[in-house]
Amino acid sequence: MTDRPVAVGVDGSEPSMAAVQWAADEAAARGAPLRLVHARVWRGSNEQFSIGLSAQEDWARDRIRDAWRQASAQHPELDISSDETLEAPAKVLLEASRESQLLVLGSRGTGMVSGFLTGSVALPVVAHATGPVVLVRERPSAENGEDERRRPVVVGLDLEHRVDPVLEFALRAAARTGRRLRVVHVWPRSSVYAYPSALPDPHVGAGLEANARKDLDAALAAWQDSFPEVEIERVLLDGSAAPRLLEAGTNGHLIVAGRLMRRHVKIATFVGPVTHALLHHASVPVAVVPHY
Repeated sequence: MTDRPVAVGVDGSEPSMAAVQWAADEAAARGAPLRLVHARVWRGSNEQFSIGLSAQEDWARDRIRDAWRQASAQHPELDISSDETLEAPAKVLLEASRESQLLVLGSRGTGMVSGFLTGSVALPVVAHATGPVVLVRERPSAENGEDERRRPVVVGLDLEHRVDPVLEFALRAAARTGRRLRVVHVWPRSSVYAYPSALPDPHVGAGLEANARKDLDAALAAWQDSFPEVEIERVLLDGSAAPRLLEAGTNGHLIVAGRLMRRHVKIATFVGPVTHALLHHASVPVAVVPHY
């Protein structure tokens, strides 16, 4: 049992309730408390002033109560707490991320955004969180337990950067749930190799792939002894990383991606092109792990 909770944003939307379901399962698996977080900015008007704030407070309490009931029904033994505040949601969620081992948010539909996943809230949270953030698209499918457990944890590795925090998160997720880990590394063909007539040597592609495989094996070598129970599937692909990783994660339980923390980047919603594509187009939950 750990004192640091799994935190989940609650805003009353269906994706938010899906996030609560996912977060409750994750908290139970980690032996961690569950923290329900609701934040909003109230903007009153003369017409609404007499009842607006009170009505919004009642609505917020009802949403927290609904989330609490759902999580308790899933895991009666779970230690649950809640926070409800009139502050900017992005600020509150970032604070929750700092105080938690994991932050979970809901999202909706391919290319669409809803609830906490708006340009003014979720993307800045993902872009600036100091800990992992998971975005949950929808409630888990109604598969039986055995079929669902066949879905792997999928992790994309960019071997040009440090991958240990991303790989460790993915390995722990696979170990906790008894799943295999699908490790995906996409190696880009050079602009020259994209034109076969300009590079007729048929062995060049094989050489590039062999080098990529060697780099991947080296990245995994340090971790395999620590997680002997996790079956690791290596997937080497060439081309553009975002569509390749989306395809490899289609039947996954969770896709794990890294976010390089760049101190000099001031763009409020910068998460990197691959992670950005996953957030908007992945059909399964996506975990974003910050690292240097």
